[in-house]
Amino acid sequence: MATDDLRAQLDDLRTQLGAIDREILAAAARRQAVALQIGQVKRAAGIPTRDFRQERDVLERARGAAGELGLPPVLGEQILLALIRSSLTVQEQDQVAAHGGGGGRRVLVIGGAGNIGRWFVRFLGSQGFAVEVADPAGPVDGVPSVADWRTLTLDHELIVVAAPMPATNAILHELAAAPPPGVVFDVGSLKSPLRSGLRALRAAGGRVTSVHPMFGPDTELLSGRHVIFVDVGDAEATAAVRALFTPTMATLVDMDLESHDRLIAYVLGLSHALNIAFFTALAESGEAAPRLATLSSTTFDAQLQVARNVARENPDLYFEIQRLNDYGTESLSALLYAVERLRSVVRAGDAEGFRALMERGRGYLSTRDPG
Repeated sequence: MATDDLRAQLDDLRTQLGAIDREILAAAARRQAVALQIGQVKRAAGIPTRDFRQERDVLERARGAAGELGLPPVLGEQILLALIRSSLTVQEQDQVAAHGGGGGRRVLVIGGAGNIGRWFVRFLGSQGFAVEVADPAGPVDGVPSVADWRTLTLDHELIVVAAPMPATNAILHELAAAPPPGVVFDVGSLKSPLRSGLRALRAAGGRVTSVHPMFGPDTELLSGRHVIFVDVGDAEATAAVRALFTPTMATLVDMDLESHDRLIAYVLGLSHALNIAFFTALAESGEAAPRLATLSSTTFDAQLQVARNVARENPDLYFEIQRLNDYGTESLSALLYAVERLRSVVRAGDAEGFRALMERGRGYLSTRDPG
């Protein structure tokens, strides 16, 4: 067959493939519309949005159907997992909009032009709040914005402080000079750097609480995510902010300030430090990335992807998480000690010691995930 004929055949096959892709996407859109209706029926009946047993049945059917069609069962599972996640996102957003208590009440997001600030602008807007932004970085499209919050009359129902942590503490102290009538809450990753500002505003009679959303600004589905609430002495303020997340599928956690930062030193500080050390070791190894790619393994690829995500984050924020936590050096010391122990047993040829490290880790991790 001539080359031109082969090219024409290839073009035809690609056209067919494009048509099939469109059919797949159209079917996905129909599925999502039905999923939205299911979510609305569940809400009317008082049934939880997420049903893990039903999800398991759907995935088992997908694996079976894929096998019958000559496809790898894992492909069927991966496709349905993506569709389930999309459906849950639509159901959650619909539920938030339906149950949101905004009702046109005014909210100010100080730092609303930043990444997490924009997330709260969208989230609160979806609940029916009239959102305003104050941020020297510039306006947010479609939202009334000013550069300086001090130019506003602070008569909002809610004030969200989504600035960098040192700036947040300074803002809390300024608010303490003339406490606004509405509920004020920060969204800082750490609380010890904000301790003095939170206490000052509370002591001045301000309605204040503290929140830590344990997810990034690109998050759409809150199922499986955690939101931590740190009560600083005003249970009513904490309850008011907690109510914002009640319509979502997020796990809501109450914690005191000191426990929060002690645990975050490991949850964020240790995991960040581990990945920074990993990609720093690679970058300084002298081995080119393409060469390493030819020798990659399942473990290396998975770790590399996590490290890549960490490397893309805001270095100033990550430095604050390491430097400003009163308990931060505890986790870094633990990491240093663990690496030194590993090096010592390897250098000593201590197979039993190495095995003990592995077995202890396996035992610890099994308590987190018995399955």
